[in-house]
Amino acid sequence: MYAANLADVRAAARRIAPYAHRTPVLTSEAIDAVAGRALFFKCEHLQKVGAFKFRGAVNALSRLIEAGDPPKAVVTHSSGNHAQAVALAGKMLGFEAHIVMPTTAPAVKRQAVEGYGATIYPCPPTLEARESTAQEVMAATGGVLIPPYNHPDVIAGQGTVALELLGQIRDLDALIVPVGGGGLMSGVALACREAAPHLPIFAAEPLGADDAARSKAAGRLIPQTGPNTIADGLLTSLGDLTWPVLRDVVEAVITVSEDEITTAMGLIWTRLKQVVEPSGAVPLAAALSPALAARPELKRIGLVISGGNVDLTRLPF
Repeated sequence: MYAANLADVRAAARRIAPYAHRTPVLTSEAIDAVAGRALFFKCEHLQKVGAFKFRGAVNALSRLIEAGDPPKAVVTHSSGNHAQAVALAGKMLGFEAHIVMPTTAPAVKRQAVEGYGATIYPCPPTLEARESTAQEVMAATGGVLIPPYNHPDVIAGQGTVALELLGQIRDLDALIVPVGGGGLMSGVALACREAAPHLPIFAAEPLGADDAARSKAAGRLIPQTGPNTIADGLLTSLGDLTWPVLRDVVEAVITVSEDEITTAMGLIWTRLKQVVEPSGAVPLAAALSPALAARPELKRIGLVISGGNVDLTRLPF
């Protein structure tokens, strides 16, 4: 019924273990006091390439090798974190990496992709341009496409975040995960659906890119149009593999304003002493929102900090 199950996630965990970090979980008494509950931050900004995306990329590329006769090259399109993940995974596993990046991608992320030895192909900042350019690059290189989120092996790899967190912190009452395209949300939700079926999963997204919330409310997939948010990692629409998970498994979508995101980002920087990007602060913004204030029974909440690749030229404060 869904793109992955717990067995897929467990297999992905074994597959990525030689390459990926087991990221820590941090807490802050000061932030807990603001939230009025205990929060546990799963620090995926401390993952290789500075984001959870490395998990899905290295799992997907490892699966190509397992299948036999792997291609020489891999191709993807991404504004940053997935681009870096495929570039590094390709370098580690022996693939040429060809990355289509919109011209609006943060400079820090473009520089990182180049640093991992990948070839970058700039394109206009639209999904249509990204996909068409990726098709051209695939035709020219013979590379296999590794989508940013809408891929079973990518989703299974991202689900390893949940397996680790459940092993690190017991007795959680809920998890909050940021949602853009939905790969992380889907992997986490599908892992917990079997490993911790009692645990409600909340997706968090910016009001300026609220296709997940609108889709959930309407009961049908509503594509993203004209997103506008500082959380540049959450601009993408849900896919046909990730939407059913949001529809069926995620309890609710919490939307947060730009001010709430920057406030949460500032708290993480100053109180948790961790540098996170705006997208990574969205779950904390959700945990501090009125929507969660109405759920006082949720006393211990896990939050996934998705990434820490901050463009210092575009800081909101």
